[in-house]
Amino acid sequence: METVDFDDDLTPEAILHSRIDAEGVQEAVLKLLTAFGENPGREGLKRTPQRVTRMYAELLSGYNQDAESIVNDALFQVTYDEMVIVRDIEFYSLCEHHMLPFIGRVHVAYIPDGKVVGLSKVPRIVDMYARRLQVQERMTRQVADFIRDLLNPQGVAVVVEALHLCMMMRGVRKHNARMTTSAMHGAFRSNLATRQEFLDNISRGASHLQI
Repeated sequence: METVDFDDDLTPEAILHSRIDAEGVQEAVLKLLTAFGENPGREGLKRTPQRVTRMYAELLSGYNQDAESIVNDALFQVTYDEMVIVRDIEFYSLCEHHMLPFIGRVHVAYIPDGKVVGLSKVPRIVDMYARRLQVQERMTRQVADFIRDLLNPQGVAVVVEALHLCMMMRGVRKHNARMTTSAMHGAFRSNLATRQEFLDNISRGASHLQI
C-alpha cells in the first residue's frame, strides 16, 4: 500500500493521533473503486485512496477533540445577564446514514449566570460535533447540552438549519427542502417571551441557505 501523501494542514502526526486507520481506508476505497467497475490504476484514480483518507481525517476530526482543549480556559466571570447570541455559524457534516454531506448554519444563544465563554469557542464547539458522522437532531442537542454543562447559564437555545445532500442527490431529490431542529434549556424552554426574542433575532436579516 502506498503511503499517504499529506498536505500542509494535515501532518502525519495529525493522522497518527486521529481515529482514522489510514491503511484501512485506502484498502476500502480500492475495493469500492473495483466494485464500481472502475480501474483504480488509471491516471485519475491512482491517488484517490490517499486523497479520500486525507478527506476523512479532516471531515471526521471532531472525534479527536475534547472539551478541555476546545475551551482552553476561555471562561470569564461577568455580571452581564442579558442574552448572548452567536448566529449564522456555518457547518459541514456527514450524515451517518449515507455518508453524504449536510451543510447549514447554527444559531446559539445563552443567558449568562456569572460567566461567559470566549466568542471564538462557540463555533469551535459546533465544529467539534459537526465533524463526525452525525444526524442533525443529535448534533443540535449535543451543542446545547455542552454549553449548558460548561456555563450553567440561565438558559441555552440552539437552532440548526441544514440542507441534506442525501435528500437532494438521491431518493426524493428535493433540492430546496431544508431541515430545522432546535434544542432549548432553562429560560428558553420555560419562558415564551425569551424564546421568541431569540427566534426574532435569528430570523432578522436571515439569508437563504444555498449550495
